Amino acid sequence: MTKVTLYYKLSRPLNDDDCVQIAALHSVFGIARVQPNAALDKLTVDYDASRMMKTDVDATLARFGVPVA
Repeated sequence: MTKVTLYYKLSRPLNDDDCVQIAALHSVFGIARVQPNAALDKLTVDYDASRMMKTDVDATLARFGVPVA
């Protein structure tokens, strides 16, 4: 496993619906951790680079409706 960490700025603060979608991201094969910061305006994503590429992570975040900038 090759763990890579990505940092995303969000286009708006997260709401309750976004948090439900972020929790669902943990079920995606290859994504190890998704964690918002305390202010809910940034997101940290750890993923397995032997399973996914950065473009896959970006597409998955978009598919789940996470408001990344």
